[in-house]
Amino acid sequence: MCENVASEKKKHVAKQPPMGWNSWDCYGASVTEEELLGNAEYMAKYLKQYGWKYVVCDIQWSEKTADSCWYHKFAELEMDEYSRLIPAVNRFPSSAGGQGFKPIADKIHDMGLKFGIHIMRGIPRQAVHRNTSILGTTRTAREIAHPSSVCAWNTDMYGVDPAQEGAQEYYNSIFELYASWGVDFVKVDDIAATRYTPEAPGAVTGEIDMIRKAIENCGRDMVLSLSPGPAKRDEADFFLEKANMWRMTDDFWDRWDLLYGMFERADVWSGVGCKDHWPDCDMLPLGHIGIRTDPERKGDRMTNFTKDEQKTLMTLWCIFRSPLMFGGDLRDNDEFTYGLLTNARLLKMHHDGRKAHQVARKKDIVTWTSQTKEGTRYVAVFNLKDKEDEAKLLLSDCGFKEGAEVEAIDIWNGSVVALKDKDKITLKPHACVCFEIA
Repeated sequence: MCENVASEKKKHVAKQPPMGWNSWDCYGASVTEEELLGNAEYMAKYLKQYGWKYVVCDIQWSEKTADSCWYHKFAELEMDEYSRLIPAVNRFPSSAGGQGFKPIADKIHDMGLKFGIHIMRGIPRQAVHRNTSILGTTRTAREIAHPSSVCAWNTDMYGVDPAQEGAQEYYNSIFELYASWGVDFVKVDDIAATRYTPEAPGAVTGEIDMIRKAIENCGRDMVLSLSPGPAKRDEADFFLEKANMWRMTDDFWDRWDLLYGMFERADVWSGVGCKDHWPDCDMLPLGHIGIRTDPERKGDRMTNFTKDEQKTLMTLWCIFRSPLMFGGDLRDNDEFTYGLLTNARLLKMHHDGRKAHQVARKKDIVTWTSQTKEGTRYVAVFNLKDKEDEAKLLLSDCGFKEGAEVEAIDIWNGSVVALKDKDKITLKPHACVCFEIA
């Protein structure tokens, strides 16, 4: 299925897994224009050459009262006369006068980067309650809404009923607006894990169909990312057909138990990703995060992951070929965090690796491998235990001959090392090694 979908594309919008920055992990629902552009400037100056290019404004950009990752129930949202949410001018001053996100997108494009936004599926509840118009149809917001299809954790939206006349026109109208702003990436929320809902059977699937059609007809290439997970593995063909990225997991934060659990998820989804279609391990909660994840800023911190855990995270995301969306404020990166994002060999594995899969998992010693078209192989060994332990280097299970002896480059320290099949490697708790073998 993956090969057939990929071959049908005339132009790849996500030939490799997208790499960028998203405002959620550091600013929650309350990011501002200055913060978006400040992170974009850092990316353009320090990271663009390594493949980082998306700057994504996450949730609640239409809410003027947003102040953290906490949602204000039934908050007033900025909206135009056609039921379409627009940026809150107090947070995004350049949007005044109906300009929307275009001035910000233009500045980001001028830096050689791409601009993305987050949206919730559906139509604003306030549009339904006011029964406002929809561009391109005589139907109104109230007539296309699906009142029983609602988000469990955010009160902004009602679902859109795909069976109603005017429903597709609504989605067409919002994506035409985003195209006019210059949006390159859209993260749609409350949609990946709730594709089927008992309260509104078929409604969410229908919304994904309408979104896909609206993007294809809006006149601009856009990456479509579906959140949150966990998406179901047995529905992989559906996501391959409809989306460029889809979440394998609920929100991922800087906790070891969540990273530990990601190894099982990655194993389940291995072999599915291909050009334009990528299972998504979620964001990288690294660097300076939690700046406004609660009103009192009690969550403000550098990531709770140890340095070994950060290397383990980056190694798994890159060998698996997940999209990479950094969550910390880039401007506050220390030398170590900068090194995570600019390790050329690691990013080459992410960019060029193929056929990634878990080779073995025994007593929480885990081995993964992938290879490039040119024949370079990557072997990563992880110690998921809470104590130091020895790991066996399974080269013969990674495409090499039994008893093979090879010369390799350690991706994390750059040293050239001699390796032999079944060698023993001592690993600290939650640590890993990753080798490039030409």
